[in-house]
Amino acid sequence: MRQYLTVLVGCIIQAFAISCILKPNDLVVAGITGWAIVLEHWIHIPYTYIYYVTVLCILLSAYLVLGKRAAKRIVFLSLMYPLLLIVANALSFNFIDEGTEKIVICVFYGVFMGFGTGLVLKEGFSQGSSDTLAKVIHKLWGHGLTLPQMMLAIDVFILLISLTVFSKVTVLYALIIQFTYSKVISFVLFGGNMRIVKMVIISKNVEAIKQLLDDELEVGYSLDYVVNKKGEVMERIISVLPFRDAAQTRERAQQVDPNVFINFVPTLEAWGKDSFLQKREEAVG
Repeated sequence: MRQYLTVLVGCIIQAFAISCILKPNDLVVAGITGWAIVLEHWIHIPYTYIYYVTVLCILLSAYLVLGKRAAKRIVFLSLMYPLLLIVANALSFNFIDEGTEKIVICVFYGVFMGFGTGLVLKEGFSQGSSDTLAKVIHKLWGHGLTLPQMMLAIDVFILLISLTVFSKVTVLYALIIQFTYSKVISFVLFGGNMRIVKMVIISKNVEAIKQLLDDELEVGYSLDYVVNKKGEVMERIISVLPFRDAAQTRERAQQVDPNVFINFVPTLEAWGKDSFLQKREEAVG
């Protein structure tokens, strides 16, 4: 109950940020929200309905391309969050005082949206937005790009088409919003700035944890052994992964084993074959 209540609060904050800060002040952002706002100007259908249809299409694509497990992770918020957005949009309320500098409004939005998103991610939920779309495209056609590069390409594309509706200065404000938003998410999740983390897991129920990582979360990992103070030899799971996936893994591992030991270590750089890592030649060159 606490988990779902936290997610609900996070979604309400997000919906408030979009409907009562972003939209009334004629700003735009990247991602599915920006896409919906641009389409609203083109086809004159409320962005909330466009958003709902888009995330449902992403949900269906995730099911068809990524499989049932991937769709299962996003189905709850794909159905619930757009409804909250529709309700919040009906308020027709501008939280920001008239005459406030645009850059201040950007910071306000980034803080509110980042905090709300951070609460959702911290509980291991995903909203099935542009990150899921990036995974779908990457699975189908993106073998030459890493997953972060694919996400960046989607955001850049949406910002470029927003130039047909908004000014260049407004698009620049979107970059300021994105920077603030990302920093606040990182702070909510980990209290600092970590994009990639090394995760260490030690558990007496290690087989259940490994099954969770293999079958549900699809997280790559390696194994070694440690000795506790009682002289008992225990398996240790080590993985390097993005902080969003780390938050989800932590939450689910604690559900499998309430006594699990989990340690996050900030990682400045890593390379390898996983989609979110850079290639070695990119890292050294």
